[in-house]
Amino acid sequence: MRRILMLSALLMALFTASAQEFDTHFDDTTLRIDYTFSGNATAQYVALNALSKSEGWWGRRINLATNPLKGNGDLTLYDKQSGEVLYTTSFSSLFQEWITTPEAVSVTRSFEFTILAPMPKHSVDAEIVLRNNRGEATAIMRHTIEPNDRLIHDYSKAEALPYEYVHRGGSSKECIDVVILAEGYTPEQMETYIEDARITAEEILSYEPFNTHRDKFNFIAVYSPSKDSGVSVPQNGLWCDTAVGSNFLTFYMERYLTSSNVYKMYDLVRNIPCEHLVILANTDTYGGGGIYNSYTLTTAHHPAFRPVVVHEFGHSFAGLGDEYFYANSDSNDEMHSLSHEPWEQNITTLVDFGSKWADMVAEGVEIPTAVTSERTANYTVGVYEGGGYRTKGVYRPTDVCRMRNNTAEQFCPVCQRCIERVILHQAE
Repeated sequence: MRRILMLSALLMALFTASAQEFDTHFDDTTLRIDYTFSGNATAQYVALNALSKSEGWWGRRINLATNPLKGNGDLTLYDKQSGEVLYTTSFSSLFQEWITTPEAVSVTRSFEFTILAPMPKHSVDAEIVLRNNRGEATAIMRHTIEPNDRLIHDYSKAEALPYEYVHRGGSSKECIDVVILAEGYTPEQMETYIEDARITAEEILSYEPFNTHRDKFNFIAVYSPSKDSGVSVPQNGLWCDTAVGSNFLTFYMERYLTSSNVYKMYDLVRNIPCEHLVILANTDTYGGGGIYNSYTLTTAHHPAFRPVVVHEFGHSFAGLGDEYFYANSDSNDEMHSLSHEPWEQNITTLVDFGSKWADMVAEGVEIPTAVTSERTANYTVGVYEGGGYRTKGVYRPTDVCRMRNNTAEQFCPVCQRCIERVILHQAE
């Protein structure tokens, strides 16, 4: 009992110290940084678009100088005088996926990207870094942020869109706030949207380890109606006027549903507690997408809605990689370099397997691991070839997992551990 009390006192002291560190360097205000990522397969660039601020800071107040995952890029705020790291966050982006496509070989394009950070009390240097699939920095930009800069747009008094909590675990300053946006729902369809938002929260929280930590999450449904009902399906010649202008056929892939209107997404959540975005598309066409620390976007009325929204949230919240693969996929797939260990924690090329789930493989389990009916049923952790869209050279932890199969009933143990690490990094 004495040890438990001592541990509790230590954790409380650490939390208090972290809170004091936050209060020393930051105001209770959200700084929104809008960037433009541009380039092609051979050269990438970052440009600053705009700075703005809004009411309250809803992100983490602990572990400010560390990231739970590497991602394809990161933003770091350095104290202008001392050079101390005050805050950092990692991410991935649609742009960094696009530069691996055939189109990027011959075309130069630009993409919007937004990062939310706490507003510093004093001058900071912001450094944003983009990395390729070998972990190499391909674009670096550094700029100074002066908190009293008169050109920082002040939206703190702007009226927020109506919203409601479809799940409330606690205070927004202590919980992880997941905002749900309506995409392709007309004003008359808001009741349907709210029900879809409730299903989304309930389904995500039904999976471990989200269920164990459900009191650390808030799910907030924002009333963001569209002019048109449904979303754009270019392969069917259908274009709609919707809240965030999403469309299928991203990168000419029929099932890939995304939006390049990132600034608009964050306009819709202004002055609403927000750390993660889930966008529900009012369509029964199958598809979706999830990008680490950017957003989840998924169809809400396809029969596979429930497992798909959980799968995509696994991408956007915990940076999990896809564990499925395509038949006859070959070395032309540029998403993962076989000479480099991917940053996603649930796939490996065996280049640095010790940094992944080697500690979770039971003694006697062979590497690579053959698929058997017994192992499939029991989610036995091993090293199964096939993952990250490739049949060869990329490996997954189990044969069945929510990150591979819509029929899987759970995340595999490796994915569960990764998700929990992210939860605890943000909220404990």
